[in-house]
Amino acid sequence: MQAAAHSLSGPRSRRASVLVIVMITLLFTSFALVGFIEKASNDLLVEHREAQARRLRMEAYSALEVTLAVLEDFRLATNGLHSPTEGWNDPLAFAGYTPTEDRTVDITFEDESSKLSLPHANAQILSRLFQVWQLTVADADATADALMGWMKHDHTYTTSVTPDYDRSAVPYEAPGRPMRSYQELAAIEKVREVFYAADGRPNDLWRRFVDNVSLLNFTKPNLNAAKPDVLLALGQFELSQQQNLSDYTAGKGSFQTQGPAFFKTVDEAARITGGTGGNAGAFVTTISALRVNVTVHDGRSQFRLSAVVTAGNAAQTVQTVATSAVAKASASNSATAAATKNQPNPPVAAPATASGTAPNAASRNLNYPFTLLEIRENDEIPPPPPSPPPLPQP
Repeated sequence: MQAAAHSLSGPRSRRASVLVIVMITLLFTSFALVGFIEKASNDLLVEHREAQARRLRMEAYSALEVTLAVLEDFRLATNGLHSPTEGWNDPLAFAGYTPTEDRTVDITFEDESSKLSLPHANAQILSRLFQVWQLTVADADATADALMGWMKHDHTYTTSVTPDYDRSAVPYEAPGRPMRSYQELAAIEKVREVFYAADGRPNDLWRRFVDNVSLLNFTKPNLNAAKPDVLLALGQFELSQQQNLSDYTAGKGSFQTQGPAFFKTVDEAARITGGTGGNAGAFVTTISALRVNVTVHDGRSQFRLSAVVTAGNAAQTVQTVATSAVAKASASNSATAAATKNQPNPPVAAPATASGTAPNAASRNLNYPFTLLEIRENDEIPPPPPSPPPLPQP
């Protein structure tokens, strides 16, 4: 009996072992299958979003082209763009543009030339701007002095600011050219004390600087959209004059009944400011650089496109390469030596066409009315700058 029991327990034991192995195999297979399904779902979702973005991207660029075409019509008809109140505030409706596949497209504008052009600002103007922000005269002068020293090789410091970037933990050198990014403010001595908090993050003054100072190179701000701080610092208008100008262009206050309006010439501003005080000549009345924001909506999906355009050379980006003064002098000497050593090559005639005449270079290029200074896709929309505190009445 014992032998028979032993003989029966052997097959049962083997069958139980096989069953356990099968169950473990099924368990691992289930885990692998679930992981594969999750990964496949994520991959499909990514592919779907990318395909959706490509479709919305085409819609966004189509809307941008229609917008620029409308802007060009108004620019030619009114001798320059002054303000959206001219009638181009809704360009897609003006052109009768209908988005495809029941999508919706939103167009908004930001006048980059409503700000102070940093490449054209001097220490006095920057100091006045910082004083508008309630900095003391000493701090405003020192901050402006440090900023100018960062952007110019030959700058002579007039305050107690004495930057020594060579002794930093990671030594570096002032670039000697206008800023290309607002993040450069963190590298400038004295400036970072004003525009950054103790934890190293940008503070409200940093955001106010971004809202009032443009890194683009244009001659004068647009009076029709000039920021209140710019009107005070650059135009040196009194508070009441600045308020009247802002109310006139926005259609607020005593000008509420007339609605938003704009100036065609700076002389027209005299009847709003009272004709005395202020420097309206520091402004123009046309837009030098315009940011066009396009947002395409398709259900819960959206695609954002932001482009800064200018007509002709009204505005430019900073193109100067950051070089040290020593390297700049060495390069200049090398270029002079090379020029005296080598003779210039003889001019090469342009190849003739089938008709026997040289091709016109302009005919080979698209005569596009605007220059694209910047273009961004799906960037995070920055939060609006904080409302400035009320200024003390004189």
